[in-house]
Amino acid sequence: MFALTHCTLFDGERLLQDHAVLIEHGRIAALLPESGLTPGLPRHDLGGALLSAGFIDLQLNGCGGVMFNNDISPATLDTMHRANLKAGTTSFLPTLITSPDRDMRQAVAVTREYMARHRHRVPGLHLEGPYTNVLRRGIHPERQIRALDEPMLAFLCQHADAIALLTLAPECNSADHLRRLRAAGIRLSMGHTAASYDQAMAGFAAGIGFATHLYNAMTPTANGREPGAVGAVYDHPGVYAGIIVDGFHVHEANVRLAHRILGERLCLVTDATAAAGAPPGFERFDFCGATVHVRDGQCRDERGTLGGSALTMIEGVRNLVERVGLPLTEALRMASLYPARALGLEAELGAVATGRVANLVVLDAGYGVRATLVNGQFTTP
Repeated sequence: MFALTHCTLFDGERLLQDHAVLIEHGRIAALLPESGLTPGLPRHDLGGALLSAGFIDLQLNGCGGVMFNNDISPATLDTMHRANLKAGTTSFLPTLITSPDRDMRQAVAVTREYMARHRHRVPGLHLEGPYTNVLRRGIHPERQIRALDEPMLAFLCQHADAIALLTLAPECNSADHLRRLRAAGIRLSMGHTAASYDQAMAGFAAGIGFATHLYNAMTPTANGREPGAVGAVYDHPGVYAGIIVDGFHVHEANVRLAHRILGERLCLVTDATAAAGAPPGFERFDFCGATVHVRDGQCRDERGTLGGSALTMIEGVRNLVERVGLPLTEALRMASLYPARALGLEAELGAVATGRVANLVVLDAGYGVRATLVNGQFTTP
């Protein structure tokens, strides 16, 4: 057992001063006033820094110079994890975009192996496609977008324990398929969709409970008569959504609007690519056959289509505060507590509370990541 001391503690609800966090066997054993610590207990003085739950990224295609689609391996996940720690992210969903069946099967196997070796680092795989609408494909390869067939439906259901999130278009999938996937334990997300309001709401009724990168690659609210997929997300009381706050994917006013309506159901995501946390001079990368150029913080292919982002979670937190105008405490919740709830993991992750896993981040006043803890183990950038 050891204690983290001399910090401003954000437990997920309140900012606490003069409190310590006791950690034992990778979990939070207690929160208590520093004056109540047992003499002789090992302590880590955090020098007045802010201590919060570690960030949880629900959509991460790559980072640190690598892409999961390009090398579906534990080594890639290790590289992504190391880059994540520098940005305060302690848990993430490796995201495989629209791919052949063999790559999807490999991604499931690699993720399951990684989950077994590194608890609470990767809660599961995010499959973004291929069961989407070609009309809203974005950078996803058109030739790979296809209907969900019975063999792959059976495979996905059989391996639901390794699949945390599946992004699909509700108008391109039967309600029966959606119900079977959800009954197996896979969380479903609406994305890359041309759904009408009614089609989106039917998808929600069949088990979809999340929206992938809100506003992007989905039908907007066109006018008073056409609410679109975005309007359906706003009108349904139980749907969560991820939002990319990099200043390019979504206007700050729309982030504020989404937060005003969704509140605790809005999660910060990065949709990051190899460019996030990459070495200096990193200018381009391959994304499923498309060359993506990195210029002025943006990732775009030859057509000018956004191909993921160069965003990190700590940059997203900073943007939520400095550009969107949210309180720091709410930005931290959008990066930790709300994603944990979206995955149904709030009893394990997302807050600094007794019994939770000690996945934590230590931040200075300038949004610098001074240290992270994963399962109670310290790492410094």
